[in-house]
Amino acid sequence: MLNNYNEKDKVLLAVDCIIFGFDNDRLKILLIKRDFEPEKGKWSLIGGFLKQEENLDDAASRVLKHLTGLDDVYLEQFYTFSEIDRDPQERTISVSYYALINIEDHNNELNEQFSAQWFSIDKAPKLIFDHDQMVKHAIRRLRYRASTKPIGFELLPEKFTMKQLQNLYESILDTKLDKRNFISKINSLDVLIRLDEKDMESSRKGSYLHKFDKEKYDQKVSEGFTFKI
Repeated sequence: MLNNYNEKDKVLLAVDCIIFGFDNDRLKILLIKRDFEPEKGKWSLIGGFLKQEENLDDAASRVLKHLTGLDDVYLEQFYTFSEIDRDPQERTISVSYYALINIEDHNNELNEQFSAQWFSIDKAPKLIFDHDQMVKHAIRRLRYRASTKPIGFELLPEKFTMKQLQNLYESILDTKLDKRNFISKINSLDVLIRLDEKDMESSRKGSYLHKFDKEKYDQKVSEGFTFKI
């Protein structure tokens, strides 16, 4: 049987990026106001269309860099959305990615061209098309990944307190964690370096700062270690 490409249906292929950030004690998402029809002026995820000369990962990185100016962030593909009527303009399949950005380090680099704005997850506006569904899927994947891999550290400054780390995981998992049990669990993983420096803003005595020891983590993984919160 001969295949005739010209007789096959053509569809558009898009990539949409759910960009997560963490600010103090809240998980946030970066949204833009769509600058073309349909749904012009409404809140949207960051997205774009695949070009002929790139693969999906390259397209997602390009879209992310175009908006934020960043090309060194955690980015993971997690789901494909292919409902027939998901885009009223054209038949479009979207491959979704989520990215993790440390707001404190990168907020000044974000491009304001598209009126980008951070929203707390629980206060985000309604999004166009099926983007709300994409966010729900991304949150589920983030929760799973954060409990089985140390990707949560991507959302923190290089130096952080144990309280900041607990706030992060409580925000991602949407649950309150017992302080003593959390610290005991983190210490048992043995992947942090406690510094001599203190954050003096957190309390009168101050709180010791920590760093994630990636080299030690990679070595432990090679020996069969499993990260689990």
